[in-house]
Amino acid sequence: MQVPPVLLPRLQRIRLFLCDVDGVLTEAQVTMGGAAETKTFHIRDGLGLRLLQGEGIRVGWVSARPSDATTARASDLKVDFLRQSSVPKVALIEEIQREAGVGWEETLYMGDDVVDLGALKRAGFAAVPADAIEEAKRLSHYVCNLPGGRGAVREVVDLVLRGQGKWDALIAKFTS
Repeated sequence: MQVPPVLLPRLQRIRLFLCDVDGVLTEAQVTMGGAAETKTFHIRDGLGLRLLQGEGIRVGWVSARPSDATTARASDLKVDFLRQSSVPKVALIEEIQREAGVGWEETLYMGDDVVDLGALKRAGFAAVPADAIEEAKRLSHYVCNLPGGRGAVREVVDLVLRGQGKWDALIAKFTS
């Protein structure tokens, strides 16, 4: 993956990686029935978030829809920040930013739908899955080749790590 040079200044500032859940980390599907809902998360997206954390970049999820499945997966991955609320996402993100000691320019936000537009508009780096709505695509700095829930988060993680010059050392660590 070649990082477009125009994106490098934005990628190099990123210290906080935040994303929506449904439609970004999942295929925007929820299975209902019985006592619990279920969601399917892409395993490489999860590993990518752990790799970011290993490189000192904090990660968080911001969802307008509370879900036990989301809480369980966030706990499994040791996500630094989890907010699930109908409160506007910009307010939730600014709360996380205060806790993390970062501003919008150091925040990457990845979303896919109307509830994400305010965050995408403000983020220092905005990314969307290939199947995001057109309005979200227009506000983003990067449109993934992959759809939500199918590795789009990992695609952006790899872009960040390459853009920050951390990719080669990471690969060397796993091949030594």
